[in-house]
Amino acid sequence: MAMSIGHAIRSVTLGMPKLVTGGVPKFRAGDQRLSYNEFDVPESLSVSSDAFNSGEPIPVKYTGDGENVSPPLRWSGMPTDAKSFVLIVEDPDAPTPNPFVHWLAYNIPTDILQLHEAIPKGPEPQEGAPFPQGKNSMLQPGYAGPSPPKGDIPHHYHFQLYALDRMLDLAPGAGRSALLKAMRGHVLAKGRLIGTYGRKK
Repeated sequence: MAMSIGHAIRSVTLGMPKLVTGGVPKFRAGDQRLSYNEFDVPESLSVSSDAFNSGEPIPVKYTGDGENVSPPLRWSGMPTDAKSFVLIVEDPDAPTPNPFVHWLAYNIPTDILQLHEAIPKGPEPQEGAPFPQGKNSMLQPGYAGPSPPKGDIPHHYHFQLYALDRMLDLAPGAGRSALLKAMRGHVLAKGRLIGTYGRKK
């Protein structure tokens, strides 16, 4: 599943009020709950974007306030024995029990070292996205752009890339919990790009 039913309920009851009404949340998921911390492997992958530099704001085009399309990404440093890539985009500043999931993509072939902007959404591999995509925290497959609570501090969006030693036996439309479970014991390297985004009141 994309996430446990319990997590989905907690996200709605605890997080959605602030996401809708705005303001500074009383709690946040926290960096310690990022998927990046699940895997103690070399940080040898270099992830970048032509749209923004690490630590800088994500252009409005790629957010919920703009066209809500995925930004262009590229990476290097693939281990020689890698068989696939996984991309997980999370917001640990969200007022939810776990980081808010903005994108899950897995079984990305190793001959793909970049993603163009506006990757088509949907769980099944398709033209322009020859890999399955999982459900984000909105329970939809594909990319969901940043849309933090209005008036809150700028949130940090972690574009986390993993190189795996195999293709995952995981159906399209899987969620964060199932994806992380399938990845365990198969991650060779990781890397990430962090962008920020905030919304005025």
